[in-house]
Amino acid sequence: MKKYRWGIIGCGDVTERKSGPAYQQTEHFELHAVMRRNLEKAADYAKRHRVAKFYNDADTLISNPEIDAIYIATPPDSHMFYALKVAAAGKPCCIEKPMATSYAECIAIEKAFQKKQLPLFVAYYRRSLPRFLKVKEWIDQEKIGDIRHINYIYTRTASAQDLSGEYNWRTDKKIAYGGYFDDLASHAIDLFSFFFGTISQANGISINQQGLYTAKDAIVGNWLHSSGVTGSGTWNFGANTRTDKVEIIGSKGRIEFSVFNDESIVLKRKGELETLFIENPDPIQLYHVKNIEKQLCKGEMHPSTGTTALNSSWVMDKILGKI
Repeated sequence: MKKYRWGIIGCGDVTERKSGPAYQQTEHFELHAVMRRNLEKAADYAKRHRVAKFYNDADTLISNPEIDAIYIATPPDSHMFYALKVAAAGKPCCIEKPMATSYAECIAIEKAFQKKQLPLFVAYYRRSLPRFLKVKEWIDQEKIGDIRHINYIYTRTASAQDLSGEYNWRTDKKIAYGGYFDDLASHAIDLFSFFFGTISQANGISINQQGLYTAKDAIVGNWLHSSGVTGSGTWNFGANTRTDKVEIIGSKGRIEFSVFNDESIVLKRKGELETLFIENPDPIQLYHVKNIEKQLCKGEMHPSTGTTALNSSWVMDKILGKI
């Protein structure tokens, strides 16, 4: 079976533990090269993670015939720039989420890979985590009857970096118009689409309440899944405490869980209470990467592709009022 030699563009924090090691721990994959604009940092990453090649030029990595596939892990404002180069080079690609800074950019990326008939994956790795697969199993088994509504609330306090005024690309509206919403809500919205099907309608309100940075920091949204399930969400990044709670409401019960916290999933029905804790893998993207291997090597469709990520980006832009 073919061995895929991967190259990473942007070997920053997310690749240190969440994703980079996953490519090294997957049977038919090899992390062969990394690229970072700072050559010294690229060399340091390569040395610590035992990677053969390192570069400070993305074109050199992409065009290298020793590299079979590319993982783009840069900030989202450069995702389209690099993705189009990867498509032109004819190589499979995985893009860190969100797929790009706008729905329009996501369409351009998806079209480029479709034209070349190349596999395109997006790192919405929760679709591959056993904890959320169990939630989907409960839903599909109608443990709480017919699903009526899903509600999500995520709040947290302003960080020390937010309060200091120090630059952070995650709160720069030119890179992330929705601020932390772009980074965090994309995971949740994509997961809900995985549970209940694509979202056909969406709207919302987004404002900046704190004035600490240029991006939005308070967002509320409503949406409708193609299955008829309604949804609502609240995100606020200047609240007094951290909250991360999903509630799926059915005709015969409820399911509760957290998107980001390592907590039990809870099933409530007919006076019964079931709690189940399922540990996440380490690295957390391991099953996501193994599912990429299953598609590339065995033809099994990955749950998070460019096509599925398109819908999540559309919903995000609708809630933010960008389209």
